[in-house]
Amino acid sequence: MEQQVIKELSTAELEERLEEERKQLTKLKLNHAVSPLENPNRIKDYKHTIARMLTELKRREIEGEPNTNEEQNNK
Repeated sequence: MEQQVIKELSTAELEERLEEERKQLTKLKLNHAVSPLENPNRIKDYKHTIARMLTELKRREIEGEPNTNEEQNNK
């Protein structure tokens, strides 16, 4: 997933996608441990995507964007 696409997602959507990406990474790692993947670079790609998402969430937190789940629940 490209950085531009990540920036366009809302914080809630980004957190949801992050959770899904982490699940997929876990599945890939498990499958790779059992039998080698055809393309083990997919694991690296998932790690990079997760890092991009975490970076964007942190940037939003620092800038104080009011789109976090906690702030939406408090309103």
